[in-house]
Amino acid sequence: MIPAASLFEPMPLQGIGVRLRAARFEADPSTPYRGVCILLNGQTEFMEKYFEVIDELRGRGFAVATMDWRGQGGSSRLLADDSRKSFIGDFREYEEDLDTLMDWIVTPMLKGHGKPVALAHSMGGHNLLRYLLRRPGAIARGVLCAPMIAISLRGQREFLVRAVTWFETWRGNAKGWVWGMEARDPHLVTFASQMVTSDTQRFERNQVLLRNNPDLRLAGATWGWLAAALRSMDMLRGRAADISTPLLVVGAGKDRVCLTPAAREFAGRLPHGAYIEIAEAEHEILMERNPIRARFWDAFDAFMQKAAAPRE
Repeated sequence: MIPAASLFEPMPLQGIGVRLRAARFEADPSTPYRGVCILLNGQTEFMEKYFEVIDELRGRGFAVATMDWRGQGGSSRLLADDSRKSFIGDFREYEEDLDTLMDWIVTPMLKGHGKPVALAHSMGGHNLLRYLLRRPGAIARGVLCAPMIAISLRGQREFLVRAVTWFETWRGNAKGWVWGMEARDPHLVTFASQMVTSDTQRFERNQVLLRNNPDLRLAGATWGWLAAALRSMDMLRGRAADISTPLLVVGAGKDRVCLTPAAREFAGRLPHGAYIEIAEAEHEILMERNPIRARFWDAFDAFMQKAAAPRE
């Protein structure tokens, strides 16, 4: 199988008011075809970071469709003053991005046969859950890695975070940095200071990607992004029972970015949900050490075995 890195040809998609960068990859031709998998990355991420995961999906017989969300990776940045800022007005805009990917990439790949499955990480999982509330039949089943149901406030009192976020957006500073984010340079993050993986090699691989492609970097959140995220998480937490799609939620036992107890509780309220927790995993389960990733893929494979393979 030719590696995804060698096949990568980004495709520009015209979204609603933005240009999105997407890509598609065919399944390994030597493996029985199992359909299309939509791969959705998290906040600050980019497609190149997931080449290894893409090849693992292709090796399982899945064709893969993926993209960079608006405001990050190689898609349109939303603030002209500083492209390193993560900003969004409302998380509905991310749903529009997924609509664009479905209409222009996924649907043609399906060739009229069956539904896709999905693998989504962190904010990608959050956005997929929102999407499934509006389009409950969009996918056959999905796997969510450390989904963004609630985020860590890193020791800060929640009511203070909410109050300050409200005040900053009220006074017109929605496009300003959340305190401390302006000093964060993704190029300078060290393994000792990061909070997402215990795998040194995969961490360094991703840092090399950023150093070689500085336009892909995103430093951190604005008050506007944080306000939109808080609103969206508040909405979503009360809607688990309304999501009818079969979903596997994979929690990270050592997550310091999203709150694993919130994901566990949310999964327990899904009508067709399943939950496993990998105790040793940090937030980026798919970027973790091999034994941790093996546990993830075992759970993924068992869950996806129940999905009927479409015709080619």
